[in-house]
Amino acid sequence: MKMQAFLLAAALTAACAPARAQETAGKIAFVSTERVLRDSVPALRAQRKLEAEFKKRDDELSRTADQLKRMQEDLDKNSMTMSEAQRRTKEREFGDLNRDFQRKQREFREDINQRRNEELAQVVEQANRVIRQIAEQEKFDIIFQEMPAYVSPRIDITDKVIKALEGKPPAK
Repeated sequence: MKMQAFLLAAALTAACAPARAQETAGKIAFVSTERVLRDSVPALRAQRKLEAEFKKRDDELSRTADQLKRMQEDLDKNSMTMSEAQRRTKEREFGDLNRDFQRKQREFREDINQRRNEELAQVVEQANRVIRQIAEQEKFDIIFQEMPAYVSPRIDITDKVIKALEGKPPAK
């Protein structure tokens, strides 16, 4: 009798466990920050802004690189016919221009990286606000942003976030 009561209690507990697990299971989602920073309208706008902001310096660096290439070709082609003094002068000019080019190129990379980080930080901040709004509206318990080993498309809300960043209301 005690054994039957125990088995009955165990069976009832097992039968109710899935229902309880469903009640306590939270609603989860995932957002690919990489896709948001690559595909969203604010991210694309920031990229165009950076390109416009740094175009003049980029063009200047390209012209200097072309000038260096022509100087190197001239040295290679004509060094045998130049006097020693001419060759040294040309090599010194090439070296000076090359050092200046390397310095400007390094500064350019540092400046563009700093500005990119500033612009993308604004996009991330905006995306985080949208993610919080979606979480509150749709009653999510947790939304992951780091890339796990696998994400079911069923819980990926990246497209909703991107659409919301475009100013379109997210589809439910």
